[in-house]
Amino acid sequence: MNVVSTAQKLIRRFEGPLTDQLVLEPARFGLGKVPARLQPDSIKRSVCGFCATGCSLSVHLRQGDVVNLSPDKHYPVNLGMACPKGWEALRVLDAPNRARVPLLRNAEGNLKPVSWETALRTMCERFRDLQQAHGEDALAFLSTGQIPIEEMALLGSVAKFGMGIRHGDGNTRQCMATAVTAYKESFGFDAPPYTYKDFEESEVLVFMGSNPCIAHPIMWQRVMRNRKNPIIVVIDPRRTETAMAATHHLALRPKSDLTLLYGLANLVCCRGKLDTAFITKHTEHFEAFRDHVAAYDLDRVVEITGLSAAQIEMLADLIGSGRATSFWWTMGVNQSHEGTRVAQGLINLALMTGNIGKPGTGANSITGQCNAMGSRLFSNTTNLLGGRAFTNARHRKAVAEILDIPLPCIPGKDSWAYDQIIDGVDAGAVKGLWIIATNPAHSWINQNRLARLRKKLGFLVVQDMYADTETAQMADLVLPAAAWGEKEGTFINSERRLGAIRKVRKAPGEALADFYIFKLVAHFWGCADLFKDWTDPAAVFQILKRLSAGQPCDFSGIKDHAHLEASGGIQWPYRGVSEDNGHERRLFTNHRFFHANGKARFCFESGRQPQEVPDNQYPFWLLTGRGTSSQWHTQSRTRNSDVLRKLYPVDCYVEIHPEDARTLGIQPHDLVTLRSPRGQVIASAFLTATVQRGSVFLPMHYSAVNQLTLDQFDPHSRQPSYKACAVSLEKCKD
Repeated sequence: MNVVSTAQKLIRRFEGPLTDQLVLEPARFGLGKVPARLQPDSIKRSVCGFCATGCSLSVHLRQGDVVNLSPDKHYPVNLGMACPKGWEALRVLDAPNRARVPLLRNAEGNLKPVSWETALRTMCERFRDLQQAHGEDALAFLSTGQIPIEEMALLGSVAKFGMGIRHGDGNTRQCMATAVTAYKESFGFDAPPYTYKDFEESEVLVFMGSNPCIAHPIMWQRVMRNRKNPIIVVIDPRRTETAMAATHHLALRPKSDLTLLYGLANLVCCRGKLDTAFITKHTEHFEAFRDHVAAYDLDRVVEITGLSAAQIEMLADLIGSGRATSFWWTMGVNQSHEGTRVAQGLINLALMTGNIGKPGTGANSITGQCNAMGSRLFSNTTNLLGGRAFTNARHRKAVAEILDIPLPCIPGKDSWAYDQIIDGVDAGAVKGLWIIATNPAHSWINQNRLARLRKKLGFLVVQDMYADTETAQMADLVLPAAAWGEKEGTFINSERRLGAIRKVRKAPGEALADFYIFKLVAHFWGCADLFKDWTDPAAVFQILKRLSAGQPCDFSGIKDHAHLEASGGIQWPYRGVSEDNGHERRLFTNHRFFHANGKARFCFESGRQPQEVPDNQYPFWLLTGRGTSSQWHTQSRTRNSDVLRKLYPVDCYVEIHPEDARTLGIQPHDLVTLRSPRGQVIASAFLTATVQRGSVFLPMHYSAVNQLTLDQFDPHSRQPSYKACAVSLEKCKD
């Protein structure tokens, strides 16, 4: 049988006839009687494909066609609530800029439609040529936290075990690597300990570098359901929407987080507010940590953070009060030059006061992307499948036996991290790059550098649901991918809950689910036999269960996707109903951690100075973060909703303190130029005292923002420090 006919049969088996399209009627969200032709006759429930909250959405169908969408009232995550992005999850699928056919750049430099057979044959031939000319390390891939775990595992396995591509990382490096590293060092495994019920059971909630009102609005709704009249403390240089709603806002100076946390720990020690029994039985290295933080006396902390002594003492007293206290962080901590130690500063406060493993407690990292937790465990990039290590011979042997693949197929060395892959392109070591479901030409730090490096690549493949992203426009080959709602699989949310996603419509044109694109790549590469049992997402879920068994993330007790849907999602670990029952389950209730001795570790070190701070030439701190709850990442999806576009400013804006604006002669809505040593951005001035004097704030969603950001990285997690760099500011000349 020839290759062409085999490929066509594979495609038809995966997705059915390519002309068999479903019609998506406009969603009806208003009140009033729904026309009979739109009355649903069935419902499919699917976990949302935007953020890592993991809400369940009910997709209403009539005669197989989608007619509406509503939040799932019974799902234990969102309890009938949805944010604007969730309500619009289906509408963004029908955009005219969807990638519908493979596109190959021709001799004239234009992207032109080709067949799947031509696209994948070309990809494999070009990649093989680059490997032969420059060695196996000449190829790399950059993946995502936005596709199901079944697809992540297949991609990582095909690339590493079949194609010999050792270097692969995901865009979760940009959001969650710090939390992963912090948890591994402190707890012995990447293990967020909480359940969302803790939002409702805490007596004191401390949010650091986190703005859930905007970034995770359904989580914030869970906070608002708390009946304990909780004290809410927000630690953030900017007066965010969450800070406005909090009991206390500690507006510390940018990049003074670690000093504050060590100072708080010292005060808790000095005032004898420790859970000494917990520390003695269940932790190690506390004495060294206590000696370390002793140098952070109150005067020093006041001077560095800019906070008052009363504010710092108030928070130390709250933390040591014996009330159920939970600590929450997101990108304001993770995306820092010393983010790992800052995250562990929060973990240390939880450990020293015994605020772990009990209702309303925990050191709790809130995840960004819909399946970032799944990526951390099963993308097979910088971790071997199931949270294992490539460098561990016992782990490699276990995976080889479970997957029934030759042991030499599994690399014994770690992959380069994301920034190291980019450096590899710069150095000429990486010549072929495969980018899946991410848009680094917009999102990667110091954006202009990445654009320059494109010229050093021999072949760039971009696999995406949209053909016009900044990265797709740079590609030699664009592979059209199906989106959420057009595929099956599983996501893992922030609280470790596995939830099923469902296919409710067919992808447009010839677009395929990423899963089946990876299957086709394996076929054309000649390694398909290694993955003969990976027939579809349902079969791969069974494989992942076996890979999880015996690991801290064990979910071998889950039967299948239908079991997940019927159960309202299931948090790992889940070895079986008799052992792990319940909708809401937190870790460490037995105070046993994942290090060999069962103890948690106090991790710490002296603070590091940022690579760049304001000076005479660039006198302002630039802070970046989320703009509104209707924007998402690089806006490749949210910009395709008429509704969502009406909920945020179309053009880039910058928040400036009114006193700084007055000094510079800037009026509201004036166009201003921001410059850093790496580039410049023009934005509309928005004057507000929510930013401190000497700081400005830009929403990260606008394409120009990362022309300014600094490629500085946490040395432990290798996560970029997006949140702060030095810029100048001036009014644009008429």
